[in-house]
Amino acid sequence: MRMGILLNRNTENADKYTGNSFDRRTVTRYAIRHGLLAPKYMRKVSWRLAIKAMPREVVRFIQSRFGELKVSEARYEDLLSEVDEYYPKYLSYIRQNIYSLH
Repeated sequence: MRMGILLNRNTENADKYTGNSFDRRTVTRYAIRHGLLAPKYMRKVSWRLAIKAMPREVVRFIQSRFGELKVSEARYEDLLSEVDEYYPKYLSYIRQNIYSLH
């Protein structure tokens, strides 16, 4: 039920901005003006947090760093299963360590 509420809010927000276009500079300036993390650092921060909660190979897979990852078809299926296992742990880690700061 909680997820449904979140999806409804996101849909309402998306509907509000449908048809508007934002370029990279606009988003970056907004982030800086409001003391938020600049978009260009999101992947790096996500990497740093994720490797604390799950194996590096799984994080590489999630971030689609296939150039760094040698994957056979069978291993691909294994990684999907590992993502299913570790991603909730990653979200829990973020909740405990990031949201508790506010």
